[in-house]
Amino acid sequence: MTIAPPSLINTLPGSSYADPEVFALEQERIFESSWFAVARAADMPTPGKFRTVQVGRESVLLVRDRRGVLRAHLNVCRHRGARLCTEPAGEVRNAVRCPYHAWTYGLDGSLIAAPNLAEMADVDRAEYGLRPVHLREWLGAVWVCLAQRPPSFEDTVMGAVTARLGDADTVEAWGIDRLELGRRIVYDVAANWKLIVENFMECYHCATIHPELTEVLPEFADGFAAQYYVGHGAAFAEDAHGFTIDGGASFPTLSAVDDAHDRRYYAITVNPQVFINLVPDHVIFHRMYPLAVDRTVVECDWLFAPEVVAGGADLSRSVELFHRVNQQDFEACERCQPNMTSRVYDAGGVLVPSEHHIAAFHHWVTEKLAG
Repeated sequence: MTIAPPSLINTLPGSSYADPEVFALEQERIFESSWFAVARAADMPTPGKFRTVQVGRESVLLVRDRRGVLRAHLNVCRHRGARLCTEPAGEVRNAVRCPYHAWTYGLDGSLIAAPNLAEMADVDRAEYGLRPVHLREWLGAVWVCLAQRPPSFEDTVMGAVTARLGDADTVEAWGIDRLELGRRIVYDVAANWKLIVENFMECYHCATIHPELTEVLPEFADGFAAQYYVGHGAAFAEDAHGFTIDGGASFPTLSAVDDAHDRRYYAITVNPQVFINLVPDHVIFHRMYPLAVDRTVVECDWLFAPEVVAGGADLSRSVELFHRVNQQDFEACERCQPNMTSRVYDAGGVLVPSEHHIAAFHHWVTEKLAG
């Protein structure tokens, strides 16, 4: 193996991005063991509204119960293992009924009925309710963890945001939990999830593939790494009046965003699958769902002030900018994926100095897989 000079740091080997056995281990030790953002809480606004999401190897059922509390359960009937809800979203009335043998569960997951259940006096219904999943709400998002003993949410999720911004108050200033969904775009990306994380973490590629973005954020044309250092936000170009496709004016700055954070862009990565972009008038929130070693679905939400959405404002210029960035990024990742099995990439590639911080992500992955 060629030893890289000090300016270059080795990446993970190609097999890390292409071997199904590696991906299976990641499902167990990363996706099923970490806090995983699965939805917006507002996606389930009223009792009975549900979503189903894939977390590692498991289908998770999210539903708001009759008291308005969000619940998360494994989407598996306790009788014979049938999947309870097969649609990605929908609404049930007062219970979830298995279509196979009609075992019926309350929205809190308790077993409330089954054919001939009354004749089985020795069956403890409490023992056969749906398997609950740990759930937290933060930044308007629903986070779940399948682990029996989840890692500290404060350390792993909130801590990642704080480490990026320097304090918890900065992200709170955006009031993300109070913003409204203006647009959601779902991307089906033919690439390994780690390629997407790595792409998001660096700007060495920005001058090459993001002409619209570098017009608004000229620092990005230099391929700098400082966007990931504590407290730094990339400044808007002098003639950019908004984070829009043409740099033109957009919407008023969110009320709690102060002058120190106005006309700046912040990017946050929360391992293993969340990207958050903060700009003065809106927030872009990505959730990744790794489904196979070479397939990742990315759900991207553009969040605006409630009055902007309620007023029917034209959001297209704001949405179009990062939609293009996403398309450009995902195309680049898809260009890399087929070559992860090339003999040229057996030992992996290299990171230049402005990408060296990605090594911390590689170290995190390696430690997780080592158990």
